[in-house]
Amino acid sequence: MCGIGGVFARRPENPGTLRQRGRSICEALSHRGPDDHGSWIDENSGLVLAHTRLSIIDLSQHGHQPMISRDGRYVISFNGEIYNHHDLARGLNREGVQLSGHSDTESALELIAAVGLEPAVRRFDGMFAFALWDRRERCLHLVRDRLGIKPLYYGNFS
Repeated sequence: MCGIGGVFARRPENPGTLRQRGRSICEALSHRGPDDHGSWIDENSGLVLAHTRLSIIDLSQHGHQPMISRDGRYVISFNGEIYNHHDLARGLNREGVQLSGHSDTESALELIAAVGLEPAVRRFDGMFAFALWDRRERCLHLVRDRLGIKPLYYGNFS
């Protein structure tokens, strides 16, 4: 069980305010992930992604989130489990993608980077919810498993 959260500000905010928002989100979600926490900001877009982690699959720092794809295009904050992530990782390895850790988050993120978001999600077998920022397209994707096992809430606060 991890905690994911974020803010996508309508108006630009200064980096200090964005960093404080990330810390506040992590504090509020600390009960969902006592092993690690982190936040990532995109100053130009007013985006904060925050994550609190309960380490289950990859106990190392290679599972730290929010996680940035190897090519630098995507940033993800992920909660859940991809049951077939070992198969996905082996497929990525055959294609020449070297993963640094053993987390399902990294397997999912690198598959997204390799084949695109929708084709990758169709290959995921699991329960999950995640926020994915596409740095090139400047687009935030909120995704959850087909059955909605992992909750994903969002709001619009004008």
